[in-house]
Amino acid sequence: MKKTQRRVSEEHLRYLKKQRGKSAFVVAMQIILLVQFFLVWEVLASYEVIDSFIFSSPSKMWESFLSLSREGGLWRHVSATLLETVIGFVSATAIGLVIAVILWSVEPLRLILEPYIVVLNALPKIALGPIIIIWVGAGKGAIIVMAILISVIITVINILNGFLSVDKDKILLMKTLSASRAQILFKLVLPSNLSNIIAALKVNVGMAWVGTIMGEYLVSREGLGYLIVYGGQVFNLSLVMCSTVILTVLAAVMYFCVLILEKAVAK
Repeated sequence: MKKTQRRVSEEHLRYLKKQRGKSAFVVAMQIILLVQFFLVWEVLASYEVIDSFIFSSPSKMWESFLSLSREGGLWRHVSATLLETVIGFVSATAIGLVIAVILWSVEPLRLILEPYIVVLNALPKIALGPIIIIWVGAGKGAIIVMAILISVIITVINILNGFLSVDKDKILLMKTLSASRAQILFKLVLPSNLSNIIAALKVNVGMAWVGTIMGEYLVSREGLGYLIVYGGQVFNLSLVMCSTVILTVLAAVMYFCVLILEKAVAK
């Protein structure tokens, strides 16, 4: 018996080692691919195969990054965009979850509002920009509202669909045991949809960044979206590309934070 357990344990350890090796290989290849991309980009720009004025180059982007750092504006722009995005992300997720719970709890209300939710999801939110500016003002509030509008409808749709897909037999069983609507929600529906809520968070990461940058395009005087617009206006493509890369890194960090939360919830 002990020999069998030892053999199983050793096989399990070898399996785990193999899986870790696969993960390390994937990560290494991802890093190598990224480094090669920037190297090829730099070489093509250096030998004028591509026009560095139009396409910029990694070295020019690095110079723009250092220039922003020396002038002291880098952290101000990054912090402004990050704060707006985080507030929009958290608010949209919370509001979307509450609305989904209400619509799940009150079926007639869900049936009445369902077509309006679909239409609002299809509506280009940028068209509401002037109205948002008039209602909220040309400041951070308008940017945060834009981020929320971009994210909240899709959050409601995804989470509500998850709620409605819960096994009807389990709900019926809880009803036969005299469970209240709230007990069904907190004991069955929400626990069954943890993975679905995490998936909505993953989607919201990208949507919140899109909404924030769109808002900054319209009204901001600071932030990465403002730098991108300003760089385009003065034909400083290095500033545009540098801001875009910083934006990509921040979005990736935020996404990995959601992945960490997912692993914590799974445990």
